[in-house]
Amino acid sequence: MSLTDDLADLAAQTLSMIPEDIKAVMEQAGVDLLNSGIVDRSLQTGDTIPGFVLPNAIGKLIAIQDLLKLGPVVISFYRGGWCPYCNLELRALQQALPQFQTYGATLVAISPQTPDNSLSTVEKDELSFEVLSDVGNQVAHKFGLVYTVPEALRPIYQQFGIDLPRANGDETFALPIPATYVVRPDGAIADAFVNSDYTQRQDPEKIISILSNLENL
Repeated sequence: MSLTDDLADLAAQTLSMIPEDIKAVMEQAGVDLLNSGIVDRSLQTGDTIPGFVLPNAIGKLIAIQDLLKLGPVVISFYRGGWCPYCNLELRALQQALPQFQTYGATLVAISPQTPDNSLSTVEKDELSFEVLSDVGNQVAHKFGLVYTVPEALRPIYQQFGIDLPRANGDETFALPIPATYVVRPDGAIADAFVNSDYTQRQDPEKIISILSNLENL
């Protein structure tokens, strides 16, 4: 099964277990985020990404410009290790990593988690690519991906055992919407997948197809 299929199954299972009143709050938050226009304001295909330096899971600073010197880069923005959809995506990306590397591509994942929590994600999902900590969403802001979790959702998150202030090391309740970018060595975005629906992610098979055709795009 593909990542898209796995995500759809997870979404169906999750919705079946959520009470209707909570489901209504979550669905309204999703509609509001969609209508906010955040996707339209984010970086898209043809744009050039900003330069940035972020710490990886063990605190080593990773510069995107250094990675681009090696070839194309696949950048995945995810919400955090507490998000089951993110973990599905990260594990699928890990499985596809050898194929990405066949095309000379480097993979990095970025979330607002602290480095310690990023390390937990790396260990839990057995990831061998760089997982970077964008504390304060400084880089995600430059990509136009950041929103604030509405107050009506915050107690629901807590009820689900999700402690965003602890995970991210701040009280902003700011998160990036999921996004995957395939970036050329010159920093231009060859393909952008940006979706306000956190249950939707770019399938690795699509990323592989884009990488295979990169010179023709």
